[in-house]
Amino acid sequence: MVSDLLRHLDTHRSMGSDGIHPRVLKKLAEELTKPLSIIYQQSWLTGEVSVDWRLANVTPIYKKGCKEYPGNCRPVSLTLVMWKVMEQIILSAIMWHIQGRPYRSLQLPERMLFSSPK
Repeated sequence: MVSDLLRHLDTHRSMGSDGIHPRVLKKLAEELTKPLSIIYQQSWLTGEVSVDWRLANVTPIYKKGCKEYPGNCRPVSLTLVMWKVMEQIILSAIMWHIQGRPYRSLQLPERMLFSSPK
């Protein structure tokens, strides 16, 4: 799953606060799958996420009207691309559970990390 998510990243999206562009992660998908899977698995087991991964840059994006008036901007949160991949894995795990396929343990099934989503 990690490999598929990395290979299908939208390279036209913005990079996160770490400065790593989705294009880089996409090109290095094969090399990054195993280490990121280990990080995601440990995060899942411990229920903890690195402080760096929880940080986001909030940037005002102009909507309409006078640009000087803050009410005419909307906040956009730029999070790490690797965190967005983790969010997709968590979403898949929740959907897996909702569909009536509970886990035998708190570990993410290995097939979810290393195989294609069905």
